[in-house]
Amino acid sequence: MVSVSTVNDALKSFYLDVLINQLNHSISPLYSKFKATSSFITGKEAVKPVCYDLSSGVAALDEYGDLPKANGNSYAMFRAELKNLYGTIEITDKAMRASENSQGAVVNLLNAEMEGLLATAKQNFSRMLYGDGTGKLAAVAAAVTEGTTVTADSYKLLKPGMKIEFRTTSGSVAAQITAVADTGITVSSAVTVPKDAAIVLAGSYNNEIFGLETLFSSETTLYGVDRTGKDWMQPYTGTSTAAISDIKIQKAIDSAEEKSGGQIDFITCSYGVRRAYQEYLETSKRNISPVELEGGFKTISYSGIPVVADRYCPDGTMYLLDTKVFDMHQLCDWRWLEGDSGNVLKQLANKAAYTATLVKYANLICGMPCGQAKLTGITEK
Repeated sequence: MVSVSTVNDALKSFYLDVLINQLNHSISPLYSKFKATSSFITGKEAVKPVCYDLSSGVAALDEYGDLPKANGNSYAMFRAELKNLYGTIEITDKAMRASENSQGAVVNLLNAEMEGLLATAKQNFSRMLYGDGTGKLAAVAAAVTEGTTVTADSYKLLKPGMKIEFRTTSGSVAAQITAVADTGITVSSAVTVPKDAAIVLAGSYNNEIFGLETLFSSETTLYGVDRTGKDWMQPYTGTSTAAISDIKIQKAIDSAEEKSGGQIDFITCSYGVRRAYQEYLETSKRNISPVELEGGFKTISYSGIPVVADRYCPDGTMYLLDTKVFDMHQLCDWRWLEGDSGNVLKQLANKAAYTATLVKYANLICGMPCGQAKLTGITEK
Protein backbone atom coordinates (compact mmCIF):
# COMPACT_ATOMS: atom_id res chain seq x y z
CA MET A 1 0.00 0.00 0.00
CA VAL A 2 1.30 3.43 -0.96
CA SER A 3 1.50 6.02 1.84
CA VAL A 4 3.25 9.26 2.69
CA SER A 5 5.92 7.16 4.39
CA THR A 6 6.63 5.01 1.31
CA VAL A 7 6.76 8.07 -0.97
CA ASN A 8 9.10 9.74 1.51
CA ASP A 9 11.39 6.68 1.50
CA ALA A 10 11.37 6.52 -2.30
CA LEU A 11 12.41 10.16 -2.57
CA LYS A 12 15.32 9.64 -0.17
CA SER A 13 16.57 6.22 -1.23
CA PHE A 14 15.99 6.13 -4.99
CA TYR A 15 15.13 9.46 -6.57
CA LEU A 16 17.84 11.51 -4.87
CA ASP A 17 20.71 9.66 -6.56
CA VAL A 18 18.97 9.87 -9.92
CA LEU A 19 18.34 13.59 -9.51
CA ILE A 20 21.93 14.30 -8.43
CA ASN A 21 23.29 12.51 -11.49
CA GLN A 22 20.92 14.31 -13.84
CA LEU A 23 21.43 17.74 -12.31
CA ASN A 24 25.23 17.44 -12.27
CA HIS A 25 25.74 15.95 -15.73
CA SER A 26 22.74 16.67 -17.94
CA ILE A 27 21.91 20.35 -17.42
CA SER A 28 24.12 21.52 -20.29
CA PRO A 29 27.53 20.73 -21.82
CA LEU A 30 28.94 23.89 -20.21
CA TYR A 31 27.63 23.06 -16.73
CA SER A 32 29.17 19.59 -17.03
CA LYS A 33 32.62 21.11 -17.60
CA PHE A 34 32.74 22.81 -14.19
CA LYS A 35 34.07 20.64 -11.39
CA ALA A 36 32.42 20.76 -7.97
CA THR A 37 34.38 21.23 -4.77
CA SER A 38 33.73 21.88 -1.10
CA SER A 39 37.40 22.49 -0.22
CA PHE A 40 37.25 26.27 0.11
CA ILE A 41 34.04 26.78 2.05
CA THR A 42 34.24 29.16 5.00
CA GLY A 43 30.94 29.75 6.75
CA LYS A 44 28.40 30.87 4.15
CA GLU A 45 30.90 31.73 1.44
CA ALA A 46 33.61 30.27 -0.74
CA VAL A 47 37.06 31.76 -0.13
CA LYS A 48 39.59 30.68 -2.73
CA PRO A 49 43.27 31.73 -2.76
CA VAL A 50 44.32 32.51 -6.34
CA CYS A 51 47.97 32.81 -7.35
CA TYR A 52 48.51 35.61 -9.87
CA ASP A 53 52.31 36.24 -9.68
CA LEU A 54 54.75 33.36 -9.49
CA SER A 55 58.02 33.45 -7.55
CA SER A 56 60.99 34.88 -9.42
CA GLY A 57 63.36 32.39 -7.79
CA VAL A 58 64.37 30.75 -11.08
CA ALA A 59 67.27 31.96 -13.23
CA ALA A 60 70.14 30.79 -15.45
CA LEU A 61 73.36 31.87 -13.73
CA ASP A 62 77.12 31.63 -13.84
CA GLU A 63 78.53 28.45 -12.28
CA TYR A 64 79.77 30.36 -9.20
CA GLY A 65 77.04 33.00 -9.16
CA ASP A 66 74.73 33.63 -6.23
CA LEU A 67 71.60 31.51 -6.25
CA PRO A 68 68.36 33.32 -7.21
CA LYS A 69 66.25 34.67 -4.40
CA ALA A 70 62.65 33.49 -4.14
CA ASN A 71 60.26 36.35 -3.54
CA GLY A 72 57.29 34.13 -2.85
CA ASN A 73 54.11 33.83 -4.89
CA SER A 74 51.45 36.54 -4.76
CA TYR A 75 47.89 35.56 -3.90
CA ALA A 76 44.49 37.18 -3.95
CA MET A 77 41.53 35.87 -1.99
CA PHE A 78 38.46 35.42 -4.17
CA ARG A 79 35.21 35.45 -2.17
CA ALA A 80 31.73 34.43 -3.30
CA GLU A 81 28.65 34.10 -1.16
CA LEU A 82 27.04 30.67 -1.54
CA LYS A 83 23.73 31.06 -3.35
CA ASN A 84 20.62 29.17 -2.28
CA LEU A 85 19.47 26.92 -5.13
CA TYR A 86 16.09 25.24 -4.66
CA GLY A 87 13.87 22.87 -6.58
CA THR A 88 10.40 21.95 -5.34
CA ILE A 89 7.89 19.24 -6.22
CA GLU A 90 4.25 19.12 -5.09
CA ILE A 91 1.88 16.15 -4.83
CA THR A 92 -1.78 16.47 -3.88
CA ASP A 93 -3.35 14.18 -1.32
CA LYS A 94 -5.98 13.24 -3.89
CA ALA A 95 -3.35 12.08 -6.38
CA MET A 96 -1.64 9.97 -3.73
CA ARG A 97 -4.88 8.34 -2.61
CA ALA A 98 -5.83 7.61 -6.21
CA SER A 99 -2.53 5.75 -6.53
CA GLU A 100 -2.44 4.02 -3.15
CA ASN A 101 -3.47 0.61 -4.48
CA SER A 102 -1.09 0.67 -7.43
CA GLN A 103 2.68 0.76 -7.04
CA GLY A 104 3.04 1.52 -10.75
CA ALA A 105 0.67 4.48 -10.52
CA VAL A 106 2.61 6.20 -7.75
CA VAL A 107 5.87 5.56 -9.61
CA ASN A 108 4.39 7.26 -12.66
CA LEU A 109 3.22 10.12 -10.44
CA LEU A 110 6.69 10.61 -8.93
CA ASN A 111 8.41 10.21 -12.30
CA ALA A 112 6.25 12.97 -13.74
CA GLU A 113 7.14 15.28 -10.84
CA MET A 114 10.85 14.49 -11.20
CA GLU A 115 10.78 15.15 -14.94
CA GLY A 116 9.11 18.51 -14.33
CA LEU A 117 11.68 19.39 -11.66
CA LEU A 118 14.58 18.44 -13.95
CA ALA A 119 13.18 20.38 -16.90
CA THR A 120 12.76 23.52 -14.78
CA ALA A 121 16.20 23.12 -13.18
CA LYS A 122 17.89 22.71 -16.56
CA GLN A 123 16.28 25.89 -17.87
CA ASN A 124 17.11 28.00 -14.83
CA PHE A 125 20.66 26.79 -14.20
CA SER A 126 21.56 26.99 -17.90
CA ARG A 127 20.32 30.57 -17.93
CA MET A 128 22.21 31.47 -14.74
CA LEU A 129 25.50 30.30 -16.29
CA TYR A 130 25.34 33.20 -18.75
CA GLY A 131 24.17 35.81 -16.26
CA ASP A 132 25.92 38.18 -13.88
CA GLY A 133 24.33 36.99 -10.65
CA THR A 134 21.67 39.72 -10.55
CA GLY A 135 18.98 37.62 -12.22
CA LYS A 136 18.53 40.21 -14.95
CA LEU A 137 16.58 38.89 -17.95
CA ALA A 138 16.33 42.11 -19.98
CA ALA A 139 16.00 45.89 -19.60
CA VAL A 140 13.07 48.22 -20.20
CA ALA A 141 13.58 49.95 -23.56
CA ALA A 142 11.14 52.85 -23.04
CA ALA A 143 9.53 54.37 -19.96
CA VAL A 144 5.95 53.29 -19.16
CA THR A 145 3.36 55.24 -17.18
CA GLU A 146 0.38 53.26 -15.90
CA GLY A 147 0.52 50.83 -18.79
CA THR A 148 0.28 47.07 -19.30
CA THR A 149 2.60 46.86 -22.33
CA VAL A 150 6.35 47.15 -21.75
CA THR A 151 9.02 47.15 -24.45
CA ALA A 152 12.36 45.51 -23.67
CA ASP A 153 15.82 45.38 -25.24
CA SER A 154 15.45 41.59 -25.60
CA TYR A 155 12.61 39.10 -25.32
CA LYS A 156 14.76 35.99 -25.51
CA LEU A 157 14.44 35.07 -21.82
CA LEU A 158 10.94 36.41 -21.17
CA LYS A 159 8.09 33.89 -21.13
CA PRO A 160 4.32 34.06 -20.50
CA GLY A 161 3.42 33.24 -16.90
CA MET A 162 6.70 34.52 -15.46
CA LYS A 163 6.47 36.45 -12.21
CA ILE A 164 8.94 39.32 -12.55
CA GLU A 165 10.15 42.53 -10.95
CA PHE A 166 11.13 45.80 -12.60
CA ARG A 167 14.23 46.82 -10.64
CA THR A 168 15.76 50.28 -10.24
CA THR A 169 18.12 51.80 -7.69
CA SER A 170 15.11 53.18 -5.84
CA GLY A 171 13.06 49.98 -5.58
CA SER A 172 11.05 47.43 -7.53
CA VAL A 173 7.63 46.90 -9.10
CA ALA A 174 6.16 43.37 -9.17
CA ALA A 175 4.29 42.03 -12.19
CA GLN A 176 3.38 38.87 -14.06
CA ILE A 177 3.86 38.40 -17.79
CA THR A 178 0.71 37.29 -19.62
CA ALA A 179 2.00 37.53 -23.21
CA VAL A 180 5.25 38.06 -25.09
CA ALA A 181 5.52 39.51 -28.62
CA ASP A 182 8.22 41.14 -30.75
CA THR A 183 6.74 44.53 -29.89
CA GLY A 184 6.63 44.12 -26.10
CA ILE A 185 5.45 42.11 -23.12
CA THR A 186 1.99 42.33 -21.61
CA VAL A 187 1.70 42.30 -17.82
CA SER A 188 -1.32 41.44 -15.73
CA SER A 189 -1.77 44.91 -14.19
CA ALA A 190 -0.73 48.47 -15.03
CA VAL A 191 2.83 49.47 -14.06
CA THR A 192 4.92 52.61 -14.06
CA VAL A 193 8.58 51.90 -14.80
CA PRO A 194 11.47 54.02 -16.11
CA LYS A 195 13.67 53.31 -19.11
CA ASP A 196 16.59 50.93 -18.39
CA ALA A 197 14.89 49.33 -15.37
CA ALA A 198 16.12 45.75 -15.04
CA ILE A 199 13.59 42.96 -15.59
CA VAL A 200 14.36 40.11 -13.19
CA LEU A 201 12.63 36.97 -11.97
CA ALA A 202 10.64 37.68 -8.81
CA GLY A 203 12.80 37.03 -5.75
CA SER A 204 15.97 36.35 -7.76
CA TYR A 205 17.60 39.77 -7.68
CA ASN A 206 21.27 39.32 -6.65
CA ASN A 207 20.47 35.76 -5.54
CA GLU A 208 21.76 33.82 -8.54
CA ILE A 209 25.17 32.21 -9.09
CA PHE A 210 27.98 34.21 -10.70
CA GLY A 211 27.67 33.33 -14.39
CA LEU A 212 29.98 34.23 -17.27
CA GLU A 213 28.81 37.83 -17.50
CA THR A 214 30.17 38.39 -13.98
CA LEU A 215 33.65 38.17 -15.53
CA PHE A 216 32.88 40.45 -18.48
CA SER A 217 30.83 43.08 -16.65
CA SER A 218 31.99 46.67 -16.23
CA GLU A 219 32.02 46.34 -12.42
CA THR A 220 35.35 47.34 -10.90
CA THR A 221 35.07 44.62 -8.24
CA LEU A 222 35.14 40.89 -8.97
CA TYR A 223 34.84 38.24 -6.23
CA GLY A 224 35.45 40.94 -3.64
CA VAL A 225 38.72 42.11 -5.25
CA ASP A 226 39.19 45.51 -6.90
CA ARG A 227 40.41 44.72 -10.41
CA THR A 228 41.35 48.27 -11.36
CA GLY A 229 44.84 48.19 -12.86
CA LYS A 230 45.09 44.40 -12.46
CA ASP A 231 45.66 43.01 -15.94
CA TRP A 232 45.36 39.41 -14.72
CA MET A 233 41.73 40.06 -13.73
CA GLN A 234 40.71 41.42 -17.14
CA PRO A 235 39.31 38.92 -19.68
CA TYR A 236 39.58 39.60 -23.42
CA THR A 237 36.55 41.11 -25.16
CA GLY A 238 36.33 41.58 -28.92
CA THR A 239 33.51 43.92 -29.97
CA SER A 240 31.81 44.61 -33.34
CA THR A 241 33.04 41.26 -34.63
CA ALA A 242 30.62 41.18 -37.61
CA ALA A 243 31.33 38.16 -39.84
CA ILE A 244 32.81 35.29 -37.82
CA SER A 245 36.01 33.64 -39.06
CA ASP A 246 38.82 31.39 -37.89
CA ILE A 247 41.24 34.30 -37.60
CA LYS A 248 38.88 36.25 -35.31
CA ILE A 249 38.35 33.20 -33.13
CA GLN A 250 42.08 32.52 -33.04
CA LYS A 251 42.88 36.11 -32.07
CA ALA A 252 40.57 35.83 -29.06
CA ILE A 253 42.09 32.48 -28.07
CA ASP A 254 45.66 33.77 -28.47
CA SER A 255 44.91 36.91 -26.43
CA ALA A 256 43.56 34.86 -23.53
CA GLU A 257 46.23 32.16 -23.64
CA GLU A 258 49.17 34.56 -23.99
CA LYS A 259 48.03 36.54 -20.97
CA SER A 260 47.17 33.61 -18.70
CA GLY A 261 49.36 30.72 -19.85
CA GLY A 262 46.21 28.59 -19.87
CA GLN A 263 44.44 26.80 -22.69
CA ILE A 264 40.97 27.44 -24.12
CA ASP A 265 39.07 24.14 -24.16
CA PHE A 266 35.42 25.12 -24.67
CA ILE A 267 33.54 27.53 -26.95
CA THR A 268 29.87 28.38 -26.46
CA CYS A 269 27.68 30.69 -28.54
CA SER A 270 24.12 31.43 -29.64
CA TYR A 271 22.44 29.25 -32.27
CA GLY A 272 22.64 32.06 -34.82
CA VAL A 273 26.39 32.40 -34.28
CA ARG A 274 26.90 28.65 -34.69
CA ARG A 275 24.98 28.74 -37.98
CA ALA A 276 27.14 31.65 -39.11
CA TYR A 277 30.30 29.69 -38.31
CA GLN A 278 28.96 26.61 -40.09
CA GLU A 279 28.26 28.75 -43.16
CA TYR A 280 31.81 30.10 -42.98
CA LEU A 281 33.15 26.53 -42.87
CA GLU A 282 31.02 25.51 -45.84
CA THR A 283 32.08 28.58 -47.83
CA SER A 284 35.74 27.79 -47.19
CA LYS A 285 35.14 24.16 -48.26
CA ARG A 286 35.89 22.74 -44.84
CA ASN A 287 34.45 19.49 -43.51
CA ILE A 288 32.23 19.79 -40.44
CA SER A 289 33.14 16.86 -38.21
CA PRO A 290 31.02 16.51 -35.06
CA VAL A 291 32.62 15.82 -31.68
CA GLU A 292 30.89 14.05 -28.79
CA LEU A 293 30.83 15.55 -25.33
CA GLU A 294 30.08 14.19 -21.86
CA GLY A 295 26.38 13.49 -21.48
CA GLY A 296 25.95 12.40 -25.10
CA PHE A 297 25.97 15.93 -26.56
CA LYS A 298 27.32 16.26 -30.13
CA THR A 299 28.57 19.46 -31.73
CA ILE A 300 31.00 20.98 -34.24
CA SER A 301 34.51 22.07 -33.28
CA TYR A 302 37.19 24.65 -33.95
CA SER A 303 40.71 23.19 -34.03
CA GLY A 304 39.52 20.37 -31.78
CA ILE A 305 37.73 22.72 -29.36
CA PRO A 306 33.97 22.01 -29.15
CA VAL A 307 31.72 24.84 -30.34
CA VAL A 308 28.42 24.44 -28.46
CA ALA A 309 25.26 26.43 -29.13
CA ASP A 310 23.12 27.32 -26.12
CA ARG A 311 19.68 28.92 -26.16
CA TYR A 312 20.64 31.09 -23.18
CA CYS A 313 23.81 32.54 -24.70
CA PRO A 314 23.20 36.20 -25.71
CA ASP A 315 22.57 36.83 -29.40
CA GLY A 316 25.63 37.63 -31.49
CA THR A 317 27.97 36.38 -28.76
CA MET A 318 30.66 33.71 -28.44
CA TYR A 319 32.50 32.81 -25.21
CA LEU A 320 35.90 31.12 -25.39
CA LEU A 321 36.68 29.51 -22.07
CA ASP A 322 39.39 27.70 -20.13
CA THR A 323 36.94 25.64 -18.08
CA LYS A 324 39.71 23.99 -16.04
CA VAL A 325 39.98 27.09 -13.85
CA PHE A 326 36.26 27.25 -13.03
CA ASP A 327 34.99 25.64 -9.82
CA MET A 328 31.44 25.18 -8.57
CA HIS A 329 32.00 25.75 -4.88
CA GLN A 330 29.32 24.00 -2.84
CA LEU A 331 28.54 23.40 0.80
CA CYS A 332 27.21 19.98 -0.20
CA ASP A 333 25.75 18.28 -3.24
CA TRP A 334 22.00 18.27 -3.86
CA ARG A 335 20.01 17.17 -0.79
CA TRP A 336 16.36 17.00 0.21
CA LEU A 337 15.39 19.57 2.81
CA GLU A 338 14.51 17.45 5.85
CA GLY A 339 12.40 18.23 8.89
CA ASP A 340 13.18 17.29 12.49
CA SER A 341 11.71 13.83 11.92
CA GLY A 342 13.87 13.23 8.85
CA ASN A 343 10.92 13.44 6.48
CA VAL A 344 11.36 15.22 3.16
CA LEU A 345 7.67 15.18 2.25
CA LYS A 346 5.74 17.82 4.19
CA GLN A 347 2.11 18.90 4.14
CA LEU A 348 1.51 22.40 2.87
CA ALA A 349 -0.16 24.67 5.42
CA ASN A 350 -3.94 24.63 5.01
CA LYS A 351 -3.64 22.54 1.84
CA ALA A 352 -4.46 18.93 0.99
CA ALA A 353 -1.07 18.62 -0.67
CA TYR A 354 2.52 17.67 0.10
CA THR A 355 5.78 19.24 -0.99
CA ALA A 356 9.45 18.26 -1.05
CA THR A 357 12.34 20.64 -1.65
CA LEU A 358 15.73 19.89 -3.17
CA VAL A 359 18.50 22.26 -2.08
CA LYS A 360 22.10 23.10 -2.90
CA TYR A 361 24.23 25.98 -1.60
CA ALA A 362 26.83 26.90 -4.22
CA ASN A 363 28.47 29.53 -6.38
CA LEU A 364 30.78 29.60 -9.39
CA ILE A 365 34.29 31.11 -9.30
CA CYS A 366 36.77 31.50 -12.16
CA GLY A 367 40.33 31.28 -10.82
CA MET A 368 41.92 32.97 -13.87
CA PRO A 369 39.71 35.73 -15.34
CA CYS A 370 42.34 36.83 -17.88
CA GLY A 371 42.28 33.34 -19.41
CA GLN A 372 38.76 33.83 -20.77
CA ALA A 373 37.57 35.59 -23.92
CA LYS A 374 34.37 36.85 -25.47
CA LEU A 375 33.38 37.99 -28.96
CA THR A 376 30.30 40.21 -29.37
CA GLY A 377 28.51 41.85 -32.28
CA ILE A 378 28.78 38.71 -34.41
CA THR A 379 26.49 38.69 -37.46
CA GLU A 380 24.08 35.80 -37.01
CA LYS A 381 22.56 33.54 -39.66
